[in-house]
Amino acid sequence: MKIWTRRNIVNVIFTGLILILLFVPSAKAAVLQGLMGIGLFQPDTTAMKKSTGSAEDLSGIRFRAVSGKVIDLGDLKGKIIFINFWASWCPPCLAEMPAVNKLYEKFKSDPAYVFIFVDADGNLLKARKFMDRRKYALPVYAVASEIPEILFQGALPTTVVFDQQGRISYNASGAADYNSNKFSTFMTKLKNAK
Repeated sequence: MKIWTRRNIVNVIFTGLILILLFVPSAKAAVLQGLMGIGLFQPDTTAMKKSTGSAEDLSGIRFRAVSGKVIDLGDLKGKIIFINFWASWCPPCLAEMPAVNKLYEKFKSDPAYVFIFVDADGNLLKARKFMDRRKYALPVYAVASEIPEILFQGALPTTVVFDQQGRISYNASGAADYNSNKFSTFMTKLKNAK
């Protein structure tokens, strides 16, 4: 009786691939990135979730940068704020990060936009090293106050975008291709809206 038949070898390889996808975050991220590349996981900007809250409602929601500087969302009235909650161990976070970095690169020099990338673990030094290793320029923050459930319910990744009046214009959980032309146009429209 032969143990290593062609069928058994195929089964071992298939099982090995499944185990890699289950237990190796970067492998899952690579699969998700591939799916993003063919057009899946597009952010839905047509079903914007609106809040009637104003910028005053954002006061007291704070984030701490690696440098120790604390920013309060209430102080950012008049800006478009892009917040992304992520973790280095989260495969969907890893999958969307290249696209998020490209979006950041497009808008970072425009003072109308503020980008806040919140490390869910709160370990800013580890998060900064992670960004440096991957050559991402994303500004890393940790939570420095209570975060209302309307912004973050614990699912990673979660992305929230506020318009210039401090209203939620986009709020979604799960990986998405934020470097798409559609999302860039959405961000530009937020700036041009009065």
